Amino acid sequence: MEKTPQGTSVGVDDPYDFAGVCDSLTGEGQCRYALEHAGHGPEFARERAADDYECPVVDPESDWTWADCPHFRSRNRDRECVRCGLEAKRMAHHDDERPLLEEHHLSYGRDGETLSHEITVYLCRWCHAKVHDSWARITDDAAPDPEAIAALEGRRSREQSELGFESAAERYDSER
Repeated sequence: MEKTPQGTSVGVDDPYDFAGVCDSLTGEGQCRYALEHAGHGPEFARERAADDYECPVVDPESDWTWADCPHFRSRNRDRECVRCGLEAKRMAHHDDERPLLEEHHLSYGRDGETLSHEITVYLCRWCHAKVHDSWARITDDAAPDPEAIAALEGRRSREQSELGFESAAERYDSER
């Protein structure tokens, strides 16, 4: 199983099995990275420019995979835990409140090398701890932790109370 530099598990054997399409891929099959960040990889940008910025991974004549691309990045945008399905519930006026979901990196550099590809998914903080602190995998058939459900329901209750209507007369009477 893949490990972090600290030696804890990331919950998968191959991060690319869980990677989506590259974040830099446009709807037309072009590499946005080469277009917008040519200074970060000039040789890569020149190669892509010569091919009208076509992504070599989506080119049917190419044998490239996402792992071959030096600038691959795939960040999951779904706002739910990929392990237990707990949905995000962000409270608008509670900036100091810890989020229910955390971004979980599936890929790390090896033997002192830097992170080459950013591949992330969302895990609730309870599943995140289980994956890093045990042999839990992100593909486990898991239900949300009871503490996670309680935290989510607490947020829903606060949201509902904020949506309630209180007339000025009621507010004025309660302040006396």
